[in-house]
Amino acid sequence: MLLGSAVIVTALFVWLVAGGAHAIAEGPGDPVALNTLPVPTPPNEGDFVRDRPSAVKLGKALFWDMQAGSDGRTACATCHYNAGADSRATNQVNPNGGAFTLKGPNGTLAAGDFPLHRLSDVTNRASAVTSDTNNVVGSQGVVASRFTAVTPGDPQEVRAFGPDPIFSLGGTPVRQTTNRNSPSVINAVFSARSFWDGRAQSTFNGVSPFGARDTAARVGHVNAAGGVDQVAVSLTNSALASQAVAPPGNSVEMSAAGRTLSDVGHKLLSLKPLAEQAVSGSDSVLGPDADPSGRGLTTSYRALIQQAFTPDWWSSDATLTANGRRFSLMEFNFPLFWGLAIQAYEATLVSDATPADRFFAGDNSALSASAQAGLDVFRGPGRCSTCHLGADLSDATVANVAAVGLTTTDSGLPVDTGFLNIGVRPTASDPGLGGVDPFGNPLSEARRAGATNDNVSGSFKVPQLRNVALTAPYFHNGGQMTLRQVVDFYSRNGDFANPQQSATLGTITLTETQKNDLVAFLQSLTDPRVASASAPFDHPQLFVPDGEQTGAGGAVRKDATGQALDCFLQVPATGAAGGAALPQFPAFTGPCVAPPALPGGAGTPGPAPATGAVAAPASAAPAATGRAQVKATKARRATRCVVPRLSGHTLTGAKRMLRHAHCGLGRVTRAASYGRRLVVRRQVPSARSRHQAGTRVRLTLRPVAPKRKR
Repeated sequence: MLLGSAVIVTALFVWLVAGGAHAIAEGPGDPVALNTLPVPTPPNEGDFVRDRPSAVKLGKALFWDMQAGSDGRTACATCHYNAGADSRATNQVNPNGGAFTLKGPNGTLAAGDFPLHRLSDVTNRASAVTSDTNNVVGSQGVVASRFTAVTPGDPQEVRAFGPDPIFSLGGTPVRQTTNRNSPSVINAVFSARSFWDGRAQSTFNGVSPFGARDTAARVGHVNAAGGVDQVAVSLTNSALASQAVAPPGNSVEMSAAGRTLSDVGHKLLSLKPLAEQAVSGSDSVLGPDADPSGRGLTTSYRALIQQAFTPDWWSSDATLTANGRRFSLMEFNFPLFWGLAIQAYEATLVSDATPADRFFAGDNSALSASAQAGLDVFRGPGRCSTCHLGADLSDATVANVAAVGLTTTDSGLPVDTGFLNIGVRPTASDPGLGGVDPFGNPLSEARRAGATNDNVSGSFKVPQLRNVALTAPYFHNGGQMTLRQVVDFYSRNGDFANPQQSATLGTITLTETQKNDLVAFLQSLTDPRVASASAPFDHPQLFVPDGEQTGAGGAVRKDATGQALDCFLQVPATGAAGGAALPQFPAFTGPCVAPPALPGGAGTPGPAPATGAVAAPASAAPAATGRAQVKATKARRATRCVVPRLSGHTLTGAKRMLRHAHCGLGRVTRAASYGRRLVVRRQVPSARSRHQAGTRVRLTLRPVAPKRKR
């Protein structure tokens, strides 16, 4: 029932007329304690990961590091910081292919805006519609731009900006917003596929979300002779890894268009992990490496990768080409490291200490009488456990797909296991699983198997329900704000009678008391460790953009380059013991705070006064912005030496590269050459390390045998 729906082989639940708080016969899909469900792991993970705790550490740092975004301010966690989801209220609306009818760009949502489809009678979907919008409550990402280059040592990339016809205010582009609501990453390890439309495959190919569908996916592997082969890899039970590699290259969520994860690696390998963010010394994973300065880690991403992964995936001086750019092997394979490390970290985010879990394990005092009655409704007249079944309260799990298969039927028509159309919006508003992958193949496994007459279009994944009280708004479109609104939605058999709508639902007649009890049971699915962000849910500090700063008359305030000034909210760092719970949607709002300045003084200022001069209109700003950023970047580069990779270059070439990088030439050690050409064998300091301008780099040269003539 709740928040999603799917068909599974389950028994009909029968009311027992004999009394007591539990008058429902237990069925095969009834909820049980989450700690009874094994955490899925790739069987061949050991071929890649040599130390799992190190992989978890790397994954946690990558997930929370704001430097990963093209703007140096956007992390994976930016959309998954509150119970694994996003509770921001400003600039969170996507027009979904039409006009803004809910809130415009930079608008702030309030409780009165929900539900997005309103009826005069909440129990009757055929009653008069008092308001409706096809807009979606998503998550804001980055300002639209095109990738130009990475400057090692600088978290901000060189990007070209232009006008944005959708996400702009008064001609000034603002951050874009996704066209679906952000689901929680907590307990996501149990899902067989990831994303609402299931496009992140269970099998990880080391590069992209699409598993075996992406036949061109290759990673670099050191062979027995010391060379590097480009090989295909396959890790099952890895939907989280497949999901993790998508946002860093997404031009709405985290990235300038045209950037790859190898570019991200090129940047992050030159930066101090979490350099802009506080890390608690008692962090359950990162604490031992927390910098005494209060920000960042004392280790490097290079060292973390070397500790976590076997050398045959990173130990080589070879360079490889991706997207027309040359990378070291460690950079080339950064998608592999990113996906598997974040998956290892997210696999630790299992919330199995809820009151409901204690009750399922035999503690009859763990639930209130109302919550116990709500459990009866959940597995009885509410029919919730038909779809939200088993330990993870979802039939889209690895375990359930293994038992049932990739596909099943609904009303005799093929569907994918764990995905259904439940009438949240008209099917045409979002195809969901009815869409296609980048290679033109159906996302649906039922359609890939040849189904034509099916109930696939407009279907979405059945989410798990733990911590659901903390993750509003609900559904793929963010259309409901409260759990009671969700219960009313299911009671009236959804909002739209789509031809593909699942027959599982039907109209559910519940009394007011039963509805309230059901909500009480859903609230009992909250893990207190998640609410307080205590281990394993503790985390570094994070600054999340919550719309743009505005001045008199609502005009967007801009920086010297013409870009909108973000309003940041702080998510404080927590250690293993946790901290104060964050406000829930839509109460997580200002005032704006100023994050640490980025290198070169490019940090976003704090909140501006309500009155005063506002930057001139940005009619010419898009063209000027790119030039200004390149100029500023060159100025920053001139103040420091970012050591280039010199291995294999001649001394003449190395001198030229050092001069360009504002570094000096130190002592040069030459081997006997016997007339042969000399190239760089070793350099100190190492490539991509940052130093003051003029720092001298010591070189050791080696002879190269002349090429034989054929």
